[in-house]
Amino acid sequence: MDSSHKAGKKNKTCIEMVPIFNTLTYEEMMEVATITNSREYKKGEMIYVAGDRGEKLFVIHKGRVKMTRFSSSGKEQVIRVLGQGDFMGELSLFVHQPLTDNAETLEDTTVCIIDGEKLKGLMAKYPTIALKVLEEVSERLDRAENLIEHLGIHDVETRIARTLLDLANDRGEVVLKMSKGDLASHIGMSQETLSRKLSYFQDRGLIKLVGHRRIIILDRKGLKTLI
Repeated sequence: MDSSHKAGKKNKTCIEMVPIFNTLTYEEMMEVATITNSREYKKGEMIYVAGDRGEKLFVIHKGRVKMTRFSSSGKEQVIRVLGQGDFMGELSLFVHQPLTDNAETLEDTTVCIIDGEKLKGLMAKYPTIALKVLEEVSERLDRAENLIEHLGIHDVETRIARTLLDLANDRGEVVLKMSKGDLASHIGMSQETLSRKLSYFQDRGLIKLVGHRRIIILDRKGLKTLI
């Protein structure tokens, strides 16, 4: 098997993982693969920074990426954490402006990078791709608006309680995909405030802290009373 065939096969695997492409046939996916390149990043590397020219779609093949913005005072705000199969940079496909977010790897990460202009050509050929991208952008806008409302209306304890309930699995366990510092930034508070309130929740018997990344909800109803 030659190297170009291997690269195409790897890129197709990357494309298959992304919901916006999962309705395509094998032949259609191979068309996307021909405009896709793969790149590996070490933990802590920047994939792109605010101000870069975009016009590319970045798909995470493996690893995790933190999306952030910085205020005029230099304070970091974590927008979201993306993992395998997620994509970023989609807005730059439609708006010819520099990127506004920073994308930093949280672990060694492999990213498939799709040429934006050529992808728009495929969107015209296969409208389901464009509709899927629009659907994902709409969902992200809805989450962003909910977060803005959440930060503007609710106090610290309410924000933490709601976040824990939203992140918990069916067993009432939260496994953080980001550091507590990044989680604190995401919900609009300092890491010290988050740690202090989590300890307070534990003292009240609402949760149990296990290591740095696991939180077990012991009293779901008790947490709900704080919302």
